[in-house]
Amino acid sequence: MHLRAPAILVASRPHGETATIARLLTEEYGLVAGYVAGGRGRQLRPVMIPGNRVAAELRARSDSQLPFARLELEESRGPWMTEPLPAAAITWACALTASSLPERNPYPSLYSALDALLSAICNAPSARGWLAAMVAYETMLLRELGYGGERPDMHSGFDTQFAAFRRLHQPLKRYLFADSHGDVMAARVLLGERLSRMQE
Repeated sequence: MHLRAPAILVASRPHGETATIARLLTEEYGLVAGYVAGGRGRQLRPVMIPGNRVAAELRARSDSQLPFARLELEESRGPWMTEPLPAAAITWACALTASSLPERNPYPSLYSALDALLSAICNAPSARGWLAAMVAYETMLLRELGYGGERPDMHSGFDTQFAAFRRLHQPLKRYLFADSHGDVMAARVLLGERLSRMQE
């Protein structure tokens, strides 16, 4: 196995003393995992932030082996991880993607939608500029995995978008994380709490 592709880093977890296991969403190959040597070191730590866009190269002797991954940063979402609301949105979008998609199944529309969502979160002046995109991404992910879902109104006001966001909580929990041992939905609950303050 040898692949090179642009990718969005959606998860990074420690492995051993200095390495990490990266989960990457690519357009052509879907979700792939790779071993990043030195991923927790000073040089690579800024690269290993979920939400970052990277150039990825993965190599393995066989399809059953975890590939070794080399990542080069193309676009950092790191600066927004210090702001509570954008950080919560990026964290949830990446956790949802990493935890729900099967590996090595391509979903090109989800790749494009996630990239657009992350760009909107980082460039919009407030959540009013990206909440509709978040709802659309969650709905698209449910549909791509075969669970249906209503198409959101992208041009509605914030209150309507937030109501749609709240309605999606149960379908996401029931269909995607009913058997999950880790509480992935906690990231969405935190995002919802921060969004609700915009209504006060």
